[in-house]
Amino acid sequence: MEAEAILEELKICQKKEEVKKTELLMILKKYAQIISVHDLMLATSAMREDGKYVQAQYREKYLKIYIKYFIMRMKEVLDYENKNDEKIDMNKLRDSFHLLETTFEKERNEYFNSDKFPLIYVITSLYTTFILEEPIHPVGSEFPGNLKVTQEKGIYYCPVKDNQKDNPSAICHLCLAEQTPNI
Repeated sequence: MEAEAILEELKICQKKEEVKKTELLMILKKYAQIISVHDLMLATSAMREDGKYVQAQYREKYLKIYIKYFIMRMKEVLDYENKNDEKIDMNKLRDSFHLLETTFEKERNEYFNSDKFPLIYVITSLYTTFILEEPIHPVGSEFPGNLKVTQEKGIYYCPVKDNQKDNPSAICHLCLAEQTPNI
């Protein structure tokens, strides 16, 4: 099974009138199973390489969060038992499909040494957004200026979401966090 086959399955899903969390989770688990420890090591290495461009004072926090919540989520996906089989927001899923395709291709070109990195990225984004219903950057993720992703009264806020609104390939468009007010 090839990593990019997930896009074909997602294309079929988005054409349905209704998709439940269990159905999407089964697809994510199926593809998470083809990701080996070696693939995770390559993806971690690629993220560490990217991390060298992050300001020194944020670098270790950045790496800890990204490696834990992006790379190491594969085990969590495989172990997750869905107890609430709600319907997925089909408009959001449909709206996100082109972004997922673009992101998959972008990440494949950028991380050519890890053919599974794009798959990890797509699985994690979908799992976090549609299954967990959490922001892609977890609460507490820190950005320059001592700005953090927060949660207040059940709403997630990201201080940099609006910074990506003109970037059509930013995964932020998929994220359910709202822009932190007054920033």
